[in-house]
Amino acid sequence: MQLTLWNMILRLDHWSLIRGILLAGSLVFLIACRENPRPGPTPYPFKIPPGYPRPIEPADNPTTVEGARLGRYLFYDKRLSVNNSVSCASCHQQDHAFSDPRRYSEGAFGQTTRRHSMALVNVAFNPFTRFFWDGRAATLEEQVLHPIRDPKEMAHSLSQVEQILQNDPLYPPLFEAAFGDRRIDSIRIAKALAQFVRTLVSFNSRYDRWVQGLGTLDNQELLGLQLIQDNYKGDCFHCHNAEDRLFSNYRFSNNGLDYEHEWTDLGLYETTGNPNHRALFKVPTLRNVAVSAPYMHDGRFNTLDQVLVDHYLTGGKISPTIDPMMEYAGQGLNLSPNEVVAIKKFLLALTDSSFLTNPEFSDPFQ
Repeated sequence: MQLTLWNMILRLDHWSLIRGILLAGSLVFLIACRENPRPGPTPYPFKIPPGYPRPIEPADNPTTVEGARLGRYLFYDKRLSVNNSVSCASCHQQDHAFSDPRRYSEGAFGQTTRRHSMALVNVAFNPFTRFFWDGRAATLEEQVLHPIRDPKEMAHSLSQVEQILQNDPLYPPLFEAAFGDRRIDSIRIAKALAQFVRTLVSFNSRYDRWVQGLGTLDNQELLGLQLIQDNYKGDCFHCHNAEDRLFSNYRFSNNGLDYEHEWTDLGLYETTGNPNHRALFKVPTLRNVAVSAPYMHDGRFNTLDQVLVDHYLTGGKISPTIDPMMEYAGQGLNLSPNEVVAIKKFLLALTDSSFLTNPEFSDPFQ
C-alpha cells in the first residue's frame, strides 16, 4: 500500500513536470508570436502628388497590395458570369478609362444594359458615396456585387461564384494573402474588388504635370481651363471643379438634357422616391473624358463636340428639377467658336496615358 502511494506521488510529480514544460513552451511561443507577429497585408502605396486629395476608405476595408491583387484577378475573371462570357472588365475597359465604348454594354446572354457604363476613374475620392448613375448602391463594396447578380449583366449567383473560386487552386492562396486565411465568401469578394477599383487613380495627365511644375500647357489649353472655371463663360466648375483636382463634385444633378415630358429615366428618384430627385444622375469626372465616349447616362452623345456644342453651348433644357447652377439653361453660354475649341483642347489635356496603359491595372490572365 505504501509503495503504491509512493508510485502515485511520483507519477503526479511526473505529470506536474510535463505540464510545467508545456506551460513554459506555450509562454515562449506566445512571446515569440508577440515579438514576431505574422505579417499582414501590405498597405497599398497610392501614388498621389502633393497637394492632391487622399483616398476615402472604409475602416473595415483598407486598400492593400494583396487585396488589390486579388481584386484585379476577380475583375478580369469571366467565371464571375454564369456562362463564362463576360467579366467586370468587359464593360469597364482600361483603354477607355474603364468605361465601355459601346452606348450600352452587353451582358452574359447578349442583353443590353439600361445605361452607359460609368468610367472607373478616381472612385476612391468620392466623399458622398452612393454609386451607379442612380445612386442605388450605398458603398463601393455593395456596388461591385450588383453586376454579378444582375440578370442583364453577369446573371450569376454569389454562392456559385464562391464555390467556383474555392475549387480553383489559384484563389485560396490569394484570399489567404489578402485576408489571413483561405475562406472565400461574397463579403471578401466584394472587399477585394472594391480595393482594386480604389487603386484606379489617375493623376498623371499633362494638366497634372503642369500643376506640379513638371510640364506646360499651351495658351489655348490655359484659356480652356480659365473658361471652365469662369461663372460667366464655361460655367463648368460647379460640377467639374479644377481646384480640387477631381473634376467632379460626385453629387447628383439634372444638367438639362431633357424637358420633363421627355423623361424616360428618372435617375436618383428611382432610388430615393423623392420627387425632387427626378432626372438627377451622378456627376462623372472629366478626367480621361476624351477616351470615355459615349457621354451622359444614356450615352446619347458620341463626341465631345456634341456635348459642348449641341448641349452645353445651348445652355440645356429647363425642367422642374434642373440644377440651379445651370444658370444659362434655355439661353445658351456666351462662348465664341474659338473658346469652345479652347475648352475642348483643355479637356484633351486631362488624358492620363499612363493610367490607360498601366500594367498594374491590366488583365492578369494575359
